[in-house]
Amino acid sequence: QVQLVESGGGLVQAGGSLRLSCAASGRTFSNNAMGWFRQAPGKEREFVTAMRWSVGITFYADSVKGRFTISRDNAKNTVYLQMNSLKPEDTAVYYCAAASTYQGSLRIGNVYDYWGQGTQVTVSS
Repeated sequence: QVQLVESGGGLVQAGGSLRLSCAASGRTFSNNAMGWFRQAPGKEREFVTAMRWSVGITFYADSVKGRFTISRDNAKNTVYLQMNSLKPEDTAVYYCAAASTYQGSLRIGNVYDYWGQGTQVTVSS
């Protein structure tokens, strides 16, 4: 089992920045990939970014490319989401996810085995 705990959400003005953290505990050695998803009120969950853990390859949704950056600290078993130039449409609950083994695209939520509880990000205009 892997436990994921997100932190760092909050209220920020448009154009501002936030950094989310996702601390993993438990059988973290089995994580092959980690990702961030978000869900706004009344909308479906959508992919934000992901990283193949062993090689550090990253993937981004077009809507956040150039503004958001995923990174990791192996020693702390933590993945980060640096969000810059935030827009009101970035407002959502952000979820961290981990995949032990997977087939298919990391942009699809079903490939992930573990999910955090989510952290709220609100961007005011």
